[in-house]
Amino acid sequence: MTHVILFHHAQGLTDGVAEFAQRPRDAGHDVVVPDLYDGLTFDSIDAGVAHAEKLGFATIIERGTLAADALPPDTVYAGFSLGSLPAQKLAQTRPGALGALLYHGGVPAGSFASDWPGTVALQVHVGSGDEWIELEDAEELVDEAGAAELFIYPTGGHLIADSSLEEYDEEFAELILERSIQFLDRLG
Repeated sequence: MTHVILFHHAQGLTDGVAEFAQRPRDAGHDVVVPDLYDGLTFDSIDAGVAHAEKLGFATIIERGTLAADALPPDTVYAGFSLGSLPAQKLAQTRPGALGALLYHGGVPAGSFASDWPGTVALQVHVGSGDEWIELEDAEELVDEAGAAELFIYPTGGHLIADSSLEEYDEEFAELILERSIQFLDRLG
């Protein structure tokens, strides 16, 4: 069993994020999904990003850090898009971190620390035509991390693994879940 904390995307803690988290639970992993927006959800990415900007990205990262305080050090930090920021920060800076699962996000390692810790596993999932991310950032992060996996899906969709959103892609979401659970099984 692996401990996981999964951070939601800019539209909030949607039913699709909660459903996604259930699959690793069903596979025997302990998954916590904190609500960084205090119950708010948004009908569009633009509205969610506007809310995130109003709160401040530093506040969102700090809320994620506080949510992780109750978890053991040997945790995997996961995040969808906006949620990849606190996930990546914790994976890079919290002693004992096992790994990171970044969905539709990821920034260069230098954003949070001088480099990626050699003992922390990394898996990144992005769409090739996703306008909300910089594919080069994900590639740079994986290059910096060394023993990391980058999965690029041939889609322009962003939150393709959230079943409650229109851009959901069942085929890619299944593949993301399978690869994520295999990753967690290896670490457990």
